Amino acid sequence: MSKTVSASNSIVIAKPVEEVFVFFADAENDPKWRTGVQSIERQGDLAVGVEYRQTVSGPGGRAIPADVRVTAYDPPNRVGFEGIAGPVRPRGEYRVESTDGGARVTFSLSAELGGLKAVVMAGMVQKTMDSEVAGLSKAKTVLEGS
Repeated sequence: MSKTVSASNSIVIAKPVEEVFVFFADAENDPKWRTGVQSIERQGDLAVGVEYRQTVSGPGGRAIPADVRVTAYDPPNRVGFEGIAGPVRPRGEYRVESTDGGARVTFSLSAELGGLKAVVMAGMVQKTMDSEVAGLSKAKTVLEGS
């Protein structure tokens, strides 16, 4: 048995596309707006293939490894990534496009859960993904406040 869980959200940020892209492209900015990130460190120059060592808050606040690798880097419009550590290995991307009043950011996540994970974890993973993409509103506040 296999199940795909996914979430997506878009928001307009009143800043230039290039500035918004730079913010989302470098995941070291994530702790500024993703509340579950405990630590994150890029392991090289920002490009396709670079990895980030990351820990996120799990059940009971326990630190869980959630390392990611950049899979797409197309300035100033798209960054893709995939999880390479942790119990769930999501794929995700940020798309940034010019719009009246600034930049529209779309943050999408998906993960394929198989076997027992599909049964036991699907609801929790869906809730976490929904929360992650909803965090765009905090990113908007951070970016527009700077």
